Parts: sequence; C-alpha cells; structure tokens
Amino acid sequence: MNQFSFMQKLRLAALLLCAAPALLWARGDRQITLEDIWQNGTFMVKNVPGFNTLNDGRRYTRLDQEGRRQQINLYDIANGKKTKTLFSGGNADTIIDYAFSNDEQKILLFASPQPVYRRSTRYKVSVYDLASGQVQPLSPEPVLHATFNPQGTRVAYVRENDLYIKDLSSGAETRVTTDGKRNSIINGNCDWVYEEEFEFSKAFEWSPDGNRLAYYRFDESGVKEYTIPYYESDNYPRLYTYKYPKAGERNSIVTIHIYDVARGNTVQAQTGPETDQYIPRIRWSRTKDQLCVYRMNRLQNKLELLLTDAGSGKAETIYTEENAGYIEINDNLTFLPDGHSFIMTSEQGGFNQLYKWDWAGKKLTPLTPGGWDVDVLQGVDEQRQCVYYTAGVSSPMERKLYQVDWKGGTAKCLTPAEGTHEITPCTGFEYFLDKHSRMNEVPVYSLIDREGKLIRVLEDNQALKKKMEDYAFSTITALQIPNGKGEQLNAWMIKPPGFDPSRKYPVLLYQYSGPGSQEVADKFPLGNYFWHQMMAQKGYIIVCADGMGTGGRGEQFKKKTYLQLGRYESDDQIAVGKYMAAQGYVDPARIGIWGWSFGGFMSATCIMKGADVFKTAVAVAPVTNWRFYDNIYTERYMRTPAENAKGYDENAPEKMAAKLKGNFLMIHGTADDNVHFQNAVILTDELVKANKQFESEYYPNKNHGIYGGVTRLQLYRRMTEFLLRSL
Repeated sequence: MNQFSFMQKLRLAALLLCAAPALLWARGDRQITLEDIWQNGTFMVKNVPGFNTLNDGRRYTRLDQEGRRQQINLYDIANGKKTKTLFSGGNADTIIDYAFSNDEQKILLFASPQPVYRRSTRYKVSVYDLASGQVQPLSPEPVLHATFNPQGTRVAYVRENDLYIKDLSSGAETRVTTDGKRNSIINGNCDWVYEEEFEFSKAFEWSPDGNRLAYYRFDESGVKEYTIPYYESDNYPRLYTYKYPKAGERNSIVTIHIYDVARGNTVQAQTGPETDQYIPRIRWSRTKDQLCVYRMNRLQNKLELLLTDAGSGKAETIYTEENAGYIEINDNLTFLPDGHSFIMTSEQGGFNQLYKWDWAGKKLTPLTPGGWDVDVLQGVDEQRQCVYYTAGVSSPMERKLYQVDWKGGTAKCLTPAEGTHEITPCTGFEYFLDKHSRMNEVPVYSLIDREGKLIRVLEDNQALKKKMEDYAFSTITALQIPNGKGEQLNAWMIKPPGFDPSRKYPVLLYQYSGPGSQEVADKFPLGNYFWHQMMAQKGYIIVCADGMGTGGRGEQFKKKTYLQLGRYESDDQIAVGKYMAAQGYVDPARIGIWGWSFGGFMSATCIMKGADVFKTAVAVAPVTNWRFYDNIYTERYMRTPAENAKGYDENAPEKMAAKLKGNFLMIHGTADDNVHFQNAVILTDELVKANKQFESEYYPNKNHGIYGGVTRLQLYRRMTEFLLRSL
C-alpha cells in the first residue's frame, strides 16, 4: 500500500524536480584520485561541532590550541568574539574533551583516550577548579564515564567494572560496588550488546539532588564468549575474549540499583520476576526520588515505563505500549515539570509522531498528527511550553526544524529552506546551530534564533566548493524507481561527466538497506560521495535506492521486512537493477552492486539471488546468516532462530552459495567485534563446497570500520580495480 496522500505526492514530486539544481560551481576537468579522497584530504568537509553553551544560553566555550598550550576559551554566541580564557595548560597530556559542572565552577578534562568499543572510551581524567586554578587527577588509572553530580561536589566513574564516587572537597574515593570482574560482572557500564544495540555506554545516572546514584549491574557470567585472535609481532596470536550473545542465546541478567550517597546503602529497583528481558534506559523523573525504568520484553514488542521509588525500589507502571512488530528505543522522552506527564515519540499511529502523555489523568495528546515521521525530539522549552523537533514533513528526503506548543496546535517551521537541516540546540533554546545542505550544495553552518532568524554564518565550506570547481563532478539527480509491487522507491543517480544517452553505460548500485536506515536524502555529502563521483568519471552510472524496510516513510513501509530480513530488501534492489537494465543508456549485462555491513549482506544476497541481473558484487563486512549476529538487533526484526528458522536460513547468503554465477569480492576485518569474521569464513566455506570461484580480501586486526593508516586507501583501491576489471 502506498504510504503517501495525494497532496504529499504532489509535494514530493515538486521536491524531486528541484532537488538537483545545477551545481553552483563550474565543472573543471581534473580527475578525482583515491589519494585525493583517502590520503590528501582534498575534499575535506569542514564542520562546526556545536556549542558548549553556558547556562545563560548566550555564551559558549571552545577548546583552542594557542601555540603549545591548550586553552578553553569563552565566546559570545551572537558575534563569536572571544571574551575570556578559562583554562590554559601546557602539560604533556593532550586534552580531547571537557565537561563543566552545573554551576560552571569546575571542569573535567579528558586526555589519553583508550577506545573500548564503539561508544566507550577510557580516559585519563583531571578536575580543574576555576576559582583556585588548580588541576587535580581524578584517578591514578584511566576511567570510564566520569560525570559530575548536579551540585559539582562529586564525580562518579567506572574503573575495572566497578563504580566509584570521589568527593572533590575531601578527595575521598568511595567504591560503590565491589564485585566487578571482567567477563562476569559489570557495574555502571554496559555490556557489549547493550552498548552496540541500545546505543549507550554510561550505565549510571545521578539524581537531580545528587543524593543518589542509579546504576546498571550486568551479570554476564552466563553469556557465551567469542574470541578474536590478533596477529602481532609475537610468535602466537594475542587472544581477545569477550561476551557476545548471538541470536537465540542467553543474555546478561540486568538489574538496576540505587545507591544512597549519605547512608552508603543500596536498594534494587523492582523490575519483576522475569530476567530474560531488557532494561534499555533509566531516567530520573521530575518528582523527587523517583526513577523511571524502561522495561522491555525479549521480543521487543512491549515497552513499559516503571516509576520507581528510590528509597524502597518499589515501582508502578505509568506507561505501556505494545506493537505487532517491534518497538525501537530512543532518547525522545522528556519529563515535564508538572510531575505527572512527559513528551515522547511513538509509532502507535503508523508514523513516528510526538505525544504528550499524562499518566495521572491517563490522557494521551497527539502533538504532531501527521502522515510523516518525526526524526528527533530536539528539546522541550519549559519557559515557552513548546517542543522543538526535526521531521520530513513534505518528503522523507528532507529534515526541517519545527516548533509546536506542548498542549497541541499548529506547528511552525523554523528552517523553511529546502533540503536537510541537522540541528544542535543551544542551552535555553535561544539559539540553534543549523547545518544545512542539499544533494548538490555543500553544508553551511549557521546560528539561528528561536524564531528561525539568521544570526550569523559560522562555516560555509567555500574552500571545498572552490576546490571542487577544478574537478569533473557530476550533478546528482533524484528520482523514483518502481519496485514492481506498487511502491515507488526514492533514489539518487550520478551519471558520468559528459553523459551521452546514445551510449551504453555500466551501472553500480550502492545501498545499505538496513531497518529504518536512509541513504537517499537531500543532503551533502551522500554516502561514499567522492568515491562514487570518481567511479562516475571512469564511466559508471551510480544509483542508490532506499528499498522496503528503510526509514522516513512510516511504520508499514519500514516493518514490511519483519521476520524476513533480506527478502524484500533484495527483491527491491533486484527490481532496481532490472529497471536500470531497461533504460536505453544502460548496458544490461553490466549491472553491479556493493555495500558495507547490512549493505554487504544485501549485495551478497543479490549476486546470488539475482544472478540473472547482477554481473558483479562487492560485500564489505557482510552478515552471511543472522544466526551469527547479536541477539538484541537480530531478534528485534527476526525473533529467535527457534521461532523463525525459515526466516533466518531462506534469506542467508551462506545458504545461497550454490547460486553464485557472477563476479564476487568479499572483504572483512579479522578483528571485527561487531560482524564477526566468522561470517566471511562460513560463506567462503560454502562457496568452496559449491565449487564457486570468487575473490576475497581480509584485513588483519581491523574492526568493522576497517580503517587506520593507509587501510582505507588500500581497500578502496582493491574495490576500484576489481570493479574496473569485473564490471
């Protein structure tokens, strides 16, 4: 069923017609090289990381380098002028980041990062006191998640799987937990699968009054282990073993505990007798000593919010939501000052929309009742009693900033310019940082006020724009491609410079295709933009289409793939391949596809399932059977292998190996902690058994991102040479 109303179709058609205006820069004739992209930084897109806004909402701080000294300087947000230096240090430890206490009298300084997983990093942390000018080390060893209490008098942090609190006035360190043990018990930090799939790592929260600290405890002793060998200079590989629960396997037993700082005692939050469940978030409410605990069943189709008494641990359910498919967890929830309501997003109406829920009066108020998806709840302005959010209202390809009263009413668009507006609110919502771009327009960073009025431009990327004038860049065009099942798929296309419709060109499809993802958007740069432009210069048409299961088009479109990951997504990419093959300017015998991660899974599936369409495929770090992937992500969309064996195996590339006919290149990092190298090994084994010829490349000791040094340069050279030879 088509998700768009008649008026939405008209608006979308209008956007598609104007989404690819002529480039503002003149096209030169220089050819893009891999060194330009991956070594020389020729096409570096400058950014503005956002404002570390002070409490007054009118000043911000920035970490600057002045000679050999690092400084934290104070600036006026409206005019950008420096007004004061708050910190100046010339010590050997380079500061990577910093964080103020709420009263802005102390600063945590983070140095010597030691990355753990995607969202977790240990730092050497110091505390700087603005009044005394003294810098004191927080801990003799690197720690995770150092965080001030709201009063700025204490800091909580995690060291060696235990949670600590340091009193800044006395210097006394309190060990809140004592049972932390690697690959067994974790306090205050997430296990691998929570960090990766629920997208957070710091697993503790101070209460607003600073009297209590709520924290997670993960008992992962029953979770199966996975071992990654690192091939280094020693005669034997270094073995790294960690807990990784694959689909259908046991998870950590997760409990929530609340520590009373003054009394030194801890209570456990009551989350029910079931332990095979998830607690994807905790959040202190606006009512004194009440903690909100999110409870979700293992199938991830029922979410409950439990309001927990911090003194006793007893809880009452204040909100319940169920879904025929699954519910995705996000941070789009804000408690209101009345103590009995909150703002949230939910897909319960078919699209992701904003709601106000009053649990005392059992009243649900829709704030954005539209046939489009809200993207991000940007903030709740208590003073003006309104909500700021970004959404694709006229088209799923755009994002604009809107404001709506939290009692309901008509929303106001604050960034009407077409394209994508990526928003960073400043404290107090007086100002917003607006990163605006379009498919063919470089990002411009602007400061706007709460009415959407431009205050000043911070970065316009004119240097990049000027540099691109020397090169033969092609205009990206937006289009819609039918999938043969009644849906029009949003897509973009790059044609070779000097395109001649009387010629026959090869086509390379690029996609990701994962649930809720979006590669087709009116923004710059689109995925792998500069490499795709380089391939277009070499005579290839590049096409990207968002198929069934991708985001921005409502729940029905996204959840069509439920229980059958890979089936409809590959059907759509095969349909795109067939559509392109039917175009008069395309060589139908030269259609290829590539992707990374889920996109690698998809390209591997398509070269086997769509052997009559695709001549060539490149799969980077692919999942080859969802049985091998982690359980939170996989079961959200597939349930367990025991419940859905056909869904797993009928859509697995490793089960389709005998169907391979074309040219196939598979690339993987041997130290991939996310999509294990096991996936590539199993598919390799099946291809060998089926007597199929293929090519592969593995990167020793590289993780899922496959980067570091000249790795990316080498990887893209390998892909480029393979495609030039095989497509």
